[in-house]
Amino acid sequence: QLQLMESGGGLVQPGGSLRLSCVASRGTLDAYAIGWFRQAPGKGREGVSCISKSGGNTQYAPSVKDRFTIFRDNAKNTVYLQMNNLKPEDTAVYYCRAGLFWGQGTQVTVSS
Repeated sequence: QLQLMESGGGLVQPGGSLRLSCVASRGTLDAYAIGWFRQAPGKGREGVSCISKSGGNTQYAPSVKDRFTIFRDNAKNTVYLQMNNLKPEDTAVYYCRAGLFWGQGTQVTVSS
């Protein structure tokens, strides 16, 4: 059974950057397409970005396109989400998903 763990969240000012990581502590990620999702307070969970098994194909929600970049290093069993030019509306708990498996989430807060 796959176990996922996100890290890299924190408090950042508007315009700042963070890099989130999704690591498989048990199992390997290279058999899965990976998605990043987020859930803001009082809102439903929304898809942010996804990446194919090989990393050759990526997709982004319109709200993050050109600001966020998803990439993976299968040798390190890790998928990353580079987030630049962060906005207050990016504040949420961010989760990664592989198939039916979810991580526990990492909090991102964008505030001055």
